[in-house]
Amino acid sequence: MSYSLMIHGGAGALEDLKYEASEAEFKASVTAILEQGRQRLEAGAAALDVVEYCVNLLEDNPLYNAGKGAVLNENGQVEMDAALMEGKELKAGAIACIKNIKNPISLARLVLEQSSHVMLVAEGAMEFAKFCNVEPYPDDYFITESRIKQLKEAQAAGVMMLDHEKIKPAQKLGTVGAVARDSHGNLAAATSTGGLVNKRWGRVGDTPVIGAGVFADNETCAVSATGYGEQFLRTVLSKTISDFVYFKGMDAAAAAEAGIEYLVAKVNGDGGVIVIDKSGRCAAAQSTSGLIHGWIEAGGEAHCKLG
Repeated sequence: MSYSLMIHGGAGALEDLKYEASEAEFKASVTAILEQGRQRLEAGAAALDVVEYCVNLLEDNPLYNAGKGAVLNENGQVEMDAALMEGKELKAGAIACIKNIKNPISLARLVLEQSSHVMLVAEGAMEFAKFCNVEPYPDDYFITESRIKQLKEAQAAGVMMLDHEKIKPAQKLGTVGAVARDSHGNLAAATSTGGLVNKRWGRVGDTPVIGAGVFADNETCAVSATGYGEQFLRTVLSKTISDFVYFKGMDAAAAAEAGIEYLVAKVNGDGGVIVIDKSGRCAAAQSTSGLIHGWIEAGGEAHCKLG
């Protein structure tokens, strides 16, 4: 069996991408991560290991709204969510409202493997991180000057906003994710985010919620979503896309498009998804003007698209 891999770096209005980084920089980032994921899949690595690894790389890159360079909440803090899921046994792990963790997706993996739970949040998740000897990182590792500026703009306007939304130009992009099918036919999905700029009251979006921001089932597909989390929560979008495959026999492309059509029809939702189905076919769809994503289908060439 061949392998397939997809990653994304957020959906939204990308017209002013040049103010933060060039298209070439984003394409180089996406392509490099895909190729590193390819090396592991070719060596026989499990899909779950590869999606975690690829999201680690995205979290470590301040171009994206996850890990280092994540957006700031109303108190000027980085507060992160993440989740991952494997398709063979439907095992999943998720964390929400955590701080000072370099790679939230890896803490979610520990929840999957070393706890009897699916989701841990806030203080409890941080206590679990200590139990697992996960090293905390200082605030200044995560916070960048552009994020401080972005928060001030949002607060001046009195709004919460997606990372890739613009009060004025020069905003960076959003939520990251990866989906994969390994050479054994197993699927996995992972999503990680810093959430909304200027978010309040311990807000949690779709990213750590299984079936909303992430889902994987070997009988259907693997999905990672990005966009306004509240809209993805209300439509349980990742599981809805899986259901289109399971109940209607759709492939990845048809299910992704049907899912976004459902999102728009029901809640006028903004965002996008990446999908790999059980046969390894790759697809993406969005209701926004852009979606930063890349893919390797059936072991072929790496492709990257920003629109």
